Amino acid sequence: MSKIVLPADRYFGPDAAQKKVAQQLYAIVQDLPLICPHGHVDPRMFADEHYDFGTPTDLLIIPDHYVFRMLYSQGVPLESLGVPRWDGGATETDHRKIWQAFADNYYLFRGTPSGQWLAYELKVVFGVEDKLNGENAQAVYDHITECLTKPEYRPRQMFEDFNIEVLCTTDAATDSLEYHQQICDSGWCGVVRPTFRPDAVVNMDTEGWRENIDALSAASGIDVVDYKSFIAALEDRRTYFKEMAATATDHAVLTPYTEELPEGEANAIFTRALRGDVTEKEIKRFTGHMLLEMARMSIEDGLVMQVHAGSYRNHNQSVFAKFGRDKGSDIPIPSEFTRNLQPLLAKYGNDPRLTLILFTLDETTYARELAPLAGHYPALRLGPPWWFHDSINGIARYFDQVIETAGLYNTVGFNDDTRAFPSIPARHDLWRRAASNWIAGLVVRGMVDEEDAAAMVEDASYRLAKSAYKLG
Repeated sequence: MSKIVLPADRYFGPDAAQKKVAQQLYAIVQDLPLICPHGHVDPRMFADEHYDFGTPTDLLIIPDHYVFRMLYSQGVPLESLGVPRWDGGATETDHRKIWQAFADNYYLFRGTPSGQWLAYELKVVFGVEDKLNGENAQAVYDHITECLTKPEYRPRQMFEDFNIEVLCTTDAATDSLEYHQQICDSGWCGVVRPTFRPDAVVNMDTEGWRENIDALSAASGIDVVDYKSFIAALEDRRTYFKEMAATATDHAVLTPYTEELPEGEANAIFTRALRGDVTEKEIKRFTGHMLLEMARMSIEDGLVMQVHAGSYRNHNQSVFAKFGRDKGSDIPIPSEFTRNLQPLLAKYGNDPRLTLILFTLDETTYARELAPLAGHYPALRLGPPWWFHDSINGIARYFDQVIETAGLYNTVGFNDDTRAFPSIPARHDLWRRAASNWIAGLVVRGMVDEEDAAAMVEDASYRLAKSAYKLG
């Protein structure tokens, strides 16, 4: 049986001199605590010290769109993988059968970031020695099942074993944060913070938007009947999130378009939206206006502002109709930042009280727009490579195109941006190795000395994220 191999020098380049320096740099950061400032792990798993992950299928397949999107691309139906249907349709309930399908197709992940993360999870987290395939699928399933019965595989213990210093979740503006409150009340020492995400009430084209506004009214205690009360309700919820230890907001937009609307026009659009009588153009203008409003609120309340732009959501409408959002069919689109962000930056970009972290799925903007913008405006920082680019090559391209113009210190280090809790240490390990390798290249070319390189790799792996997200 073939073994899972995780070489000590994995992800480092083949040049011997560079590899030697990379190994020295990695040794500095490999055991540093993990700062996880942005992600989608469910806080429920930490609210109860006896939380049960369920089966290996529950843990590693059903919630992870990186996994099931690859299988779907090869013709494996999502129903057969147990992915829940929101239209009430039937899905496979035999978790061993689902695991077998995963193992039969495990070879599809060769050479991908998901394959690298999965290999780390199986070997390092769960102690699986043999490479997963169709023949050993059930034996590996049994092994992980046994692991999950042990106290050391409860979420809180894994959190501590992973050496996570702080983990931030992503929570709707209308969320009660009851699980965060339970974590606080439990006396557990782990630090889990919420993040304010208002997309479902700000983006008027979100399914169920009108119902979401009603939920915002209920959560805030403010009857949202017009634009003024809408803003008051959002400010109220931000205050509550801050009281629950939030340090950041997050905003997903198709484009980074911004426009400041007169209050009367914003109110007119909002009022028409409440009646269900709003145009696509008005939706775009209102969303762009709300980015300015969120920046204004962040200056006032100190919450770091994240903007994720450039994802065409739910591209596969058939999948969306059956399974809902976040099912692996979001696709990158070209993005333009220089003109789109100018209204926001003209008003707030020079204010150092604002930290605006930009993420993109359009790598062509790194050197042309994002690095020059972040290298100038005090309010701007660049988030790490996101989603499709969270990979060895994606990280290298990011460093190559961004650092010369923006500098390392206008970036914010790494965040894992994952729903798959067991993959967190694997993702941080890949980033730390990739950063070590890239910085080692600067050393061997005489661009920085070893002292500066050591500081840079520690900043990229730990300090930048902690500072940018105000987690220290």
